[in-house]
Amino acid sequence: MQNELVKRLLILLLILLIGGGISIAGGDGGARFANIPVFVICGAWAFLVNWIAFLPANAAQTEKYYDLVGSLTYLSMIGLALLLTTQISSRGLIAAAMVAIWAMRLGTFLFIRINNDGHDDRFDQIKVKPSRFFIAWTIQGLWALVTAACALAIITGGNQTPVGVLGKLGIIIWVVGFIIEVVADSQKSAFRKNPNNKGKFISTGIWSWSRHPNYFGEISLWFGMAIIALPVLSGLQWLTLISPIFVIFLLTKVSGIPTLAKKAKERWGDDADYQAYVANTSLLFPLPPKK
Repeated sequence: MQNELVKRLLILLLILLIGGGISIAGGDGGARFANIPVFVICGAWAFLVNWIAFLPANAAQTEKYYDLVGSLTYLSMIGLALLLTTQISSRGLIAAAMVAIWAMRLGTFLFIRINNDGHDDRFDQIKVKPSRFFIAWTIQGLWALVTAACALAIITGGNQTPVGVLGKLGIIIWVVGFIIEVVADSQKSAFRKNPNNKGKFISTGIWSWSRHPNYFGEISLWFGMAIIALPVLSGLQWLTLISPIFVIFLLTKVSGIPTLAKKAKERWGDDADYQAYVANTSLLFPLPPKK
């Protein structure tokens, strides 16, 4: 028991060190409020929002509002950055709008999904253990901070460089990624609503080209944001480019593809059609089926 507590304290410390490091790096040379980098204030806010939300969630032992709070974390961070930064470039306004659109769309989608499903089985073992549940909420603060790092650097960095060719390229990549994510989520939702598909896996539409097209879209749009940020980064701000790398790591190695692949194997591992789907369909990057 004591070893578990020490382990969780170390995990918590590591999360805060990473978040603090990214905040300090992102705020290097950027806008300040009360002589504190605005980026650092936004980073602290990301954790604070989730810690406050943890209190009623832990009391009720519910994960129902977890994803919704995640989206609110992005929206409030971006709003705070806009409020506290005195000079905001057109690039910064574009980045803020992109994050806001993405957060509102994803937050609404996930909240509706958990309301329909009733629960998120990722939290079945976590929500009944306060220390583990608290770490989950703290990780969400880190997720929001690191993922939005490039956007925050653009907004608070104070660089007024015109959008230019590279910025437009990043915008195009972001839009394409966003569209892919929205289409993938919409197709899967429609598939699950059809009673004839109960207990089946989706392999139609964009899902016939990729087993995880929504994740490909997610990765693409944050890569687009990083490209938009490239011309205005300086000094330690370059470390904010960890954003898309972090998203890839999270979705392909931690809570995304590995979790879903395990569940899918448990449900359809002996299904010949599913075996064929896995064998002939790209894991992430959308490609024509092999057969």
